[in-house]
Amino acid sequence: MAEYEHILVKRDDATVTITMNRAARRNSLSEAHLAELLAAFEETAATDATGIVLAGAGPVFSAGHDFGDVAARDHDGVRRLLTLCTRLMRTMESVPQVVIARVHGLATAAGCQLVASCDLAVAAESAGFALPGGKGGWFCHTPAVPVARAIGRKRLMELALTGDVVDAATALEWGLVNRVVPDAELDSAVTDLLARATRGSRASKALGKQTLYAQLDRPEADAYAIAVEVMAAASQTPAAREGMAAFLEKRKPEWPA
Repeated sequence: MAEYEHILVKRDDATVTITMNRAARRNSLSEAHLAELLAAFEETAATDATGIVLAGAGPVFSAGHDFGDVAARDHDGVRRLLTLCTRLMRTMESVPQVVIARVHGLATAAGCQLVASCDLAVAAESAGFALPGGKGGWFCHTPAVPVARAIGRKRLMELALTGDVVDAATALEWGLVNRVVPDAELDSAVTDLLARATRGSRASKALGKQTLYAQLDRPEADAYAIAVEVMAAASQTPAAREGMAAFLEKRKPEWPA
């Protein structure tokens, strides 16, 4: 793995952990920080890893965009920054690995956007989530995009318009995270959920993830049209053939690479 200034990247067996490491800046997302996150996800996508954990060092997960960086930019400069951020979020969805957020402390604005853009999320009881632009001068337009798709319209409106922090239990009820656990159990809960989400054929799961994102938020007929074609084609892949053969022969499958 490459060396970075703003993040830490570590591989343990089939899992890569990407840790935002700007604790003094509350893991705020400057252009350089976003570029490193994007590079790390792209680098990991090309490996045989099966899972990616996105974490934050220090007291919070991420405070969102770095206003020191944003305030120094003109219109075009901010557009470039937001385009880079959007590219990161879309890359997190498109990588073949299962991406899980390990959330502690606050995840606000683009930090909340990161959580919503991960495939899965586990939060500590101490975590909080907010789109604070609603009570400030710069509304959380782009962070609201994936958050809306996770929690629905009315809950998004409350989060975005009030700017208030919601606690981990509320985030779980709303569907922003998958699990809430005591702080001391956060790492073990992340490891457990990721292990269950990555079992089976890596190739099959990568195609499945890609198809799920392709059909989400489309009309039902369009979603079925996509899913039928992909699932029919996938039935002929080595992974599918091996899975069905192992089931019929009552044996443990031997997954192809």
